[in-house]
Amino acid sequence: MKNILSAPFLKEFVRTASNMYRLGYDERNGGNISLLVDYDEYKDFVTEGVIREIPLNFDASELIGKAFLVTGTGKYFKNIEYDPEVNLGLIRIGKDGKTAELLWGFVDGSRPTSELPSHLMSHIARLKVNPNNKVVMHCHPGNLIAMTLVEKLDEKSFTKLIWKSNTECIVVFPEGIGVLPWVLCGTNLIGELTAAKMKDYRAVVWANHGIFVVGDTLDEAFGIVETIEKTAQIYMTAKPFGIINTITDAQLLELVKFFKVEKFVKDGWLE
Repeated sequence: MKNILSAPFLKEFVRTASNMYRLGYDERNGGNISLLVDYDEYKDFVTEGVIREIPLNFDASELIGKAFLVTGTGKYFKNIEYDPEVNLGLIRIGKDGKTAELLWGFVDGSRPTSELPSHLMSHIARLKVNPNNKVVMHCHPGNLIAMTLVEKLDEKSFTKLIWKSNTECIVVFPEGIGVLPWVLCGTNLIGELTAAKMKDYRAVVWANHGIFVVGDTLDEAFGIVETIEKTAQIYMTAKPFGIINTITDAQLLELVKFFKVEKFVKDGWLE
């Protein structure tokens, strides 16, 4: 059996988590990531035995047999690169759909992130939209959170403030950004509300809290977070001085036509 620390999926996961911490997206034990890992990717790195079972408190029957590399509850992103086996776990959804089978990791007896139900609900929703979406990423970008304090929590208006502040945004996420008002975290309710938004969006902002993002790869999900957060920083930096120049709707239309992403833009969002 090969050493799982050499597995490409784990190495990339660790690098991504470390970058997210260094950029300030995941302070303390804030934030979590889950990566859908195909059997062929992990079969040479773990034994077939189940280390222990972990109740899910959620019926994930649609994901039975699927495996996920996930961050642990209470774990600090800054420590993942130094001790992955303590801070991460590879789990497989059991045959009852309500149990996670631990295949590797969490050697200190810990469990997956408390937001695991929200992750699994989002995986279920996105796999129906795009079966290549394998990553769910949650973090706390400061400038984006600040925007939720001062702007209306309306998807169209919030999205367009971002789109109109930075040229690349409408190309990176032409479907826009979903927005939720404040909801108690760590609950099935916030997972259900987020998953409902995930039917239309790859990024969902949690007001006063952070963002949930999905992607085909860790790079793609991380890139969406980076783009939204950098643009929120641009917007929040400029706003106190009075914004007089933004990208117009006509210019946004030029962008979506040139990059051939107009089919993703919702009707009525660009005039």
